[in-house]
Formats: sequence, structure tokens, C-alpha cells
Amino acid sequence: MTASGVRVRIAPSPTGEPHVGTAYIALFNYLFAKKNGGEFILRIEDTDATRSTPEFEKKVLDALKWCGLTWSEGPDIGGPHGPYRQSDRKHIYGEYVEKIVAAGHGFRCFCTPERLEKMREAQRAANLPPKYDGLCLSLSAEEVTSRMAAGEPSVVRMKIPAVGTCKFTDGVYGDVEIPWEAVDMQVLLKADGMPTYHMANVVDDHLMKITHVARGEEWLASVPKHILIYRYLGLEPPVFMHLSLMRNADKSKLSKRKNPTSISYYTALGYIPEALMNFLGLFFVQIAEGEELMTMDELADKFDPENLSKAGAIFDIQKLDWLNGRWIREKLSEEEFQHRVLQWAMENDRLRAGLALSQSRISRLGELPDLTGFLFKSDLNLDPSAFVKIKSPPEEILEILNTVQPDLEKILEWNVESIEAELRAIADRMGKKLKVVVAPLFVAVSGSSRSLPLFDSMAILGRAVVRQRLKLASQAVASLVGPKN
Repeated sequence: MTASGVRVRIAPSPTGEPHVGTAYIALFNYLFAKKNGGEFILRIEDTDATRSTPEFEKKVLDALKWCGLTWSEGPDIGGPHGPYRQSDRKHIYGEYVEKIVAAGHGFRCFCTPERLEKMREAQRAANLPPKYDGLCLSLSAEEVTSRMAAGEPSVVRMKIPAVGTCKFTDGVYGDVEIPWEAVDMQVLLKADGMPTYHMANVVDDHLMKITHVARGEEWLASVPKHILIYRYLGLEPPVFMHLSLMRNADKSKLSKRKNPTSISYYTALGYIPEALMNFLGLFFVQIAEGEELMTMDELADKFDPENLSKAGAIFDIQKLDWLNGRWIREKLSEEEFQHRVLQWAMENDRLRAGLALSQSRISRLGELPDLTGFLFKSDLNLDPSAFVKIKSPPEEILEILNTVQPDLEKILEWNVESIEAELRAIADRMGKKLKVVVAPLFVAVSGSSRSLPLFDSMAILGRAVVRQRLKLASQAVASLVGPKN
């Protein structure tokens, strides 16, 4: 333990591209530890086995390291409280779940997914919040034993008090009260033997001696469940701090459907990590006008968790651009600037791969900027006229773009082979020839119908950039189609 005893953690799930919201929460925890002379821990929460992948875990670690964050314990460096990947800790949770059941605070539930869905549909139809109706609470010990012996699938759920409220003090929101009737009988252990997030989260925070849990405000409603689990296990809960969600300028929740949210998108466009951390860190400090440009050490010095806003952190891209420009102009030497440019161009093998694809397609080196420039551009500034030369009518092009966007999100490993396989499958599902589907994608991704090979280009650009370019292309083509009647 540290002299202060403070231990905080960031616990991302490796189920997709690392989100700027993850960096936002991680930075708060990092600054909190730095301010208090404590320890900052990284834990990977991969209890969702169907969506968690080693590729996404690597992306999470790489993104947080790019941000300039370092941790004293984690899956990549180990530590005294490991392992730091929940799938490697599967053997730990069973005894804690059984302790809750043995004490009468948990119960076996044999309800099928079909029954649960019908139950929720009926509740929604009656304008009731969907939650478990307690059917299996009344099962006798003998019936539970018999059904388990017969191999019937079951989960373990936690019991919730029937009356009263859960009262706790949050480090940001102050005194909070949530009625128990609003809390669901949470599943603690899934049928496959893996704990749910809620169970693993509590056990891991206890075993890793976490003293303060700082996370997004969307988890505020889950605090009663976590407090109950701590209580049922006879453990002392940590201090909870729930940070306001990052929002768009219109106050809507920051999401990839509206705006780019992946850290990889901002790295690909040439934002530098110091500027992004500076931008996010300003949400946690009180400064005077003219003091906006701050290093990590300066942010830690002025960091003040006692004066956090509940209004929401506005992700103002214009302010980020302004800070990034100032960092480039004022904080980087000429040599450092040149180094950063080369480092950025080589990121994800972009320059080498682009040149390799170009070699057989040019007669003069001077043709390279036109052929490969799209790999390095922040914005293609696509005009609707760019799609006019495509043989398909605008309505068909828009259908293709709107079909491809969500389907590409299903790809777990983003590479040339998986992209080609998915686009061929999309063409089959749409009943179209592959060349009809890829024609508008060439323009959407590169800004031109003459470009480098599409599947390779998409792999080089990365999922986040491709997602944004397809979205902007859809908007451009939609203006050709016109409003629906």
C-alpha cells in the first residue's frame, strides 16, 4: 500500500474501439492517484466472453499508453493483486457467490430467456420498469437441488430488500437515496459459471484494495446493488465518485452514432496525446482565462475533485482543435514536430502499407500525393457530385452505405480478409454483385473512384475512420435523394 493508502483503478471492457470516455475516466483516476500519492491500477473486465477479444484488449492498452497514462499494476506488467484480467480470475468468484447464497441473500433462478423476455414485454406493455418478478424466490431447497442435479441451467440472483431506500454519499453528487423497489434482483453468476460485471467488480475491488471508485454517472443507479453485495459479504465499500457523462454541444450523450468517439480516430487525424489529455483534464480543474495550456503535471497540481461539475463535460471539438494547434505551435520544438509527423505517418503501418500498394500503380513519384493522400487526410470534404459518376442511382447508393455501416461493426478482427469476407456477405444478402456494393465505398473511403485497393485501404485507415467516412458519405448522398415523402 502507498503512504496515503489511496488506490484507484480503471477497468475497461475490451469489447470495441477504446472510447474517449474511457480516457476521460482513466485520466480522472490517474490525476486522483497522482494528487494523493496513491496507486493507479488497470484491470481488464472481460466477463462478456462473446464480445471481448485480445485485439480489443491490445487496443485499450495501446490507447491508454498513447494518452500518456501509466499504471503500477495491470495485465501487462503484473502486480501483487493479480491476475488483472477477469477471465483469468474465474476461479475466484464462486466462493463469494456461494457465501451470499448460503447466508440467504441469493437464490438460484431457472427462468429461461424466453420466459424472461415475455415477462419484460408484459411489464413494458403495463408501463412498468422491466425487472425480475421473483418467480424462483419461492423454490424450496429440495426443488433447487433436484433441478440442479438434473442439469437444468440456472443463474444466481441477489435478493433485494422489499421496502425502504438505499442511502449513500457520492463524492460528486453528495447524499443520494434510491428506493429499493427501483433495484432489480441482479444476476450475480451466469449459467456458464462466469460472474456478471456487478459481482466481479465488487470482489475484484475488494481483493485489489481499491479505496475510491471513480466512474461514469451511468453507474450511479447500480450503487445500491454494489453496496448490498459488499454488505452481504461483510465487506466495507469504497468511496464512490460518479463523473458527469461526456456530451455533445447539444447536450446529447457522446456516441459513435453521432460523432467520432474512438481514441484511434483522433490519433489517425493527427491529434497529439498531450493536447487530448489537456482538453479532458480541463474538466477537472479550476483555472483562469489564459491558463488553458497545461501539462499532465500541471493538471495534477490544480486537480480538484471537490469542485466537479454535475452539468456534463461538453466535448467541444473546436476547443480541442484550438488546444491541439497551440500544442503543435507552442510546445513542440522544430525537431520534435518533425519527429511527431513521421511517427504519425508511420502509425498502424500507414505510410509503408500505402507506399507498398502504390508502387505498381504509378509512373512518377509525383503521383503519390493524389493516389495516397486520402490515407492521411482529416476530412475528404466529399461533395454529392463525387457519387454522380457511379452507375447506381442515388437511392441504391444510399441503401448500400446505410447497410454497410452497421454490418461492418460486427467484424471482431479488423483486417483485409475479414473486411473482404463481410463485404462479400453483404453483397450476397442484398442480392447485388460485389462490384455494385464496392463502387460507392471507393468514393466514400478515398474520395475518388481511382484509388488503392478498397479492402486494403479500409484496413489501413482503421475502423473508426472508415465509420466516420461512411457516415459523411451517407449524408452527402442523402442530399441527392432528397427528403422522403
